[in-house]
Formats: sequence, C-alpha cells, structure tokens
Amino acid sequence: MRKISVFDHVTVDGNFSGPHGEIDWFKVIKKDDEWEKYTHGKAKSGRGTLMFGHTTYEMMKSYWPTPDAIKNDPDMAKVVNNSPKIVFSKTLKSVEEGPDWKNIRILNEIRPEEILKLKEKEDITIMGSGSIVQQLANLGLIDEYSLVVVPIILGAGKPLFKDVKKTSMKLLEARSFKNGIVLLRYQPIR
Repeated sequence: MRKISVFDHVTVDGNFSGPHGEIDWFKVIKKDDEWEKYTHGKAKSGRGTLMFGHTTYEMMKSYWPTPDAIKNDPDMAKVVNNSPKIVFSKTLKSVEEGPDWKNIRILNEIRPEEILKLKEKEDITIMGSGSIVQQLANLGLIDEYSLVVVPIILGAGKPLFKDVKKTSMKLLEARSFKNGIVLLRYQPIR
C-alpha cells in the first residue's frame, strides 16, 4: 500500500488561509536557498499524484502553467504541471488540459473505498485544500503530515484541523530554515 501525505503551509496560529480563503500572507516567506533546495528535492523525488480541492486546484492552475512560473521556477513548474492530479469538486465536470497543465482526474465526492483503491496504486500528496485534509483525516486515510509553519499570526482564518478528530502523532522530522519557516513532519499513531 502506498501513502497519502499532506504538504501544507500553515500560520503560527494554525490557519491554512485567511478568513476569506486568501493566501497573501505567503508573501512574508523570504527567499532561502536551503528551503528551495529542500522543496525542490522533495518535489523531484516524489513522483506521485497531487490532490486538491476545487479552490486550490484553480489557484495552482492559474499560476504554475504560466510563462512567469515556468521562468521563475522551471523545475517546480515542470513537476507540478506534469504530475498526475486529482481534483475533488462537486461542480467541476471537466477540465481543459494543455501542454503545460495535464494528467487531471476529477472526483465529485470522497468515497473511502475509492481513495483506498487509489492508494494501492499511487503515492498521493494533498496540497492546500483544508476541507480535503479534514475529511481524509477523519476517515483515517492520511499517513503523513508535512506542516510548513510560516512565521506569521493572522488572528483569524481557516484552521487546517477544524473539526478533525483527536489524533496522536509521532514526530518524524523538525527542521528550521533561515527564512523563519519550520517544517514539522508527523505520522498519525494508529
């Protein structure tokens, strides 16, 4: 069996977005060569499927296949644009693929048995998508959490673990970077 991982940026106060879904607080992340080397290395080695909710999918699609993204971060753009993608959406019925944005599947609802079948064949990384994280966490389907703690407190926002059942965690890695980011990797104890 493969694994489902979460890779999410959160604020110090545990939010994955502002109260209206805004992620403009990402701008406080300063350039850091060590952080970029780490994320690029993980992205290249992953070779798995990316999973998003509709909102995160639209944000990713609006940036990564653009000439700016390809110019500013060609390695990451190549990984994101070419990786297989699963999008959960109740309203999205089809997607348009292009030369720089492809390999997309749409699922209209979360069915545990379907997720388990996917997990038999492929490693999956959920990016952003707090509601997807919450639902899969409550179903016990997430195997690892990589939380990127960004040095900012919003005071209000959408908490990543809203309404998630109590779950004990084992710390796998804790690493700080010069730009103030702290990476925390956890595995649920089952």
